[in-house]
Amino acid sequence: MEKPFLLHMITPEKNISPFDANMAFDAGWDSVIPYVNADIDDMQALVQDTIFSRSPSALKRTGIFIGGRDSHMAMDMLDEAKKHMVPPFEVPVFADPSGAFTTAAGMVAITEKALQDKFNEDFKNKKVVILGGTGPVGVASAVISAKAGNEVLLVGRSIEKAEKTANICNDKYGSKSVVGAQDSDKSSFLKDADIVFNTGAAGIQLMDDTLVSNAANLKICADVNAVPPAGISGIDAMDNVVAMKNSKSGCFGIGALAIGNIKYKSQHDCLKLMYNCDKPVYLHFEHAFEFAQKDV
Repeated sequence: MEKPFLLHMITPEKNISPFDANMAFDAGWDSVIPYVNADIDDMQALVQDTIFSRSPSALKRTGIFIGGRDSHMAMDMLDEAKKHMVPPFEVPVFADPSGAFTTAAGMVAITEKALQDKFNEDFKNKKVVILGGTGPVGVASAVISAKAGNEVLLVGRSIEKAEKTANICNDKYGSKSVVGAQDSDKSSFLKDADIVFNTGAAGIQLMDDTLVSNAANLKICADVNAVPPAGISGIDAMDNVVAMKNSKSGCFGIGALAIGNIKYKSQHDCLKLMYNCDKPVYLHFEHAFEFAQKDV
């Protein structure tokens, strides 16, 4: 009898995400085992109980998924999990807290393709502004965008928090070109933005008609908010690279459902890779972005 495919889902929160559990089953995992309220100190025991309870051949049908709501905690837990593997007793690990890593990957990938298709321009040497950027989707988007060769403004209500988050992006993830900015100053720095991502809380509009109209260089706006009002005025959740009527620069808008479609494919691909790989992999937002680029 063949061993079942077992995915151990670890989260610092009180519950694992039903979304992630559904995704895991749809990707082919036979069983999902939740571990809640976990922290860094729990990782060694969880990892080594996972790897030493099966033979190396059965471990090819075993994986670890790290969830939660904190991108930095998820990355730290991923690093900690890798530290406690004992080859050949080793399993793949995938971090995607609140689906933020795959959401960011989908948003940036669809933007990159739209920029090429509509303007025949590469996703580099652009000014990228990330509104509501201090959360996990904003952080992952900032790092991916900066590593592609762009100037990135990570915007938050508090300049102290925005600058602290930008420094983490540069120091922890090696992005180098992320700068913190304050939301109250956005009327000035949005004027010459090429690309705007809204990663703020649902139901809050962070870029109104006037800000869109005054952005003379604007090419692509992408909004992960599916709850009215739109985070960026002029974008519908269903928009899939649609001309924005309130833009004077010929900007195209990308809505939450178009982003979500690529996010879904990227997460599915990562979950499938975990049990198809010859050697264990350690997946996060950069790997999700590689899949999203193929899926868009």
